[in-house]
Amino acid sequence: MSKPREVRSFEYVNQPYERVREALLADPAGTFRSATRAAADRAQSVASALRVNIAGVDVATEIDITVGEAEESPRRLGRAQSLRIPIEWEAVKRPGLFPLMRAELSVYPLTGTETQLDFAGSYEPPLGMVGGAIDAAVGHRIAEASVHRFVADLAHHLRNALGG
Repeated sequence: MSKPREVRSFEYVNQPYERVREALLADPAGTFRSATRAAADRAQSVASALRVNIAGVDVATEIDITVGEAEESPRRLGRAQSLRIPIEWEAVKRPGLFPLMRAELSVYPLTGTETQLDFAGSYEPPLGMVGGAIDAAVGHRIAEASVHRFVADLAHHLRNALGG
């Protein structure tokens, strides 16, 4: 079994925290699906997919996103309020060939008009030692690019949905 690999990404949405928070709490799973579907549509794909281009090769897979219970932290002295949403995703087809991602999306205000999306996750490369070698060579870059793309697509979707 391979050691879990960590991956992080962040983006901002030029909307107040309260608006972003409300949009995510209303339907987090639907928002994540819509963000990935909109990105797939922009790429002329028929499936909701994580998609990344590595060295001219398009790597994509349809994913199933599971969203856990959102947890809010109130504003405290020296700390802004925040929202944390646990997320898991795995490939719909042949999940044994792709890693299971476990993550948390943290959402918090940067300013009165900007909100930070901060993704922190980990995955274990599939396929045992062979998967670990593939991950060391290119897999980790694909995982990082997929996460960056997911967070960027989510931010883009929220900006559009909230009129920013």
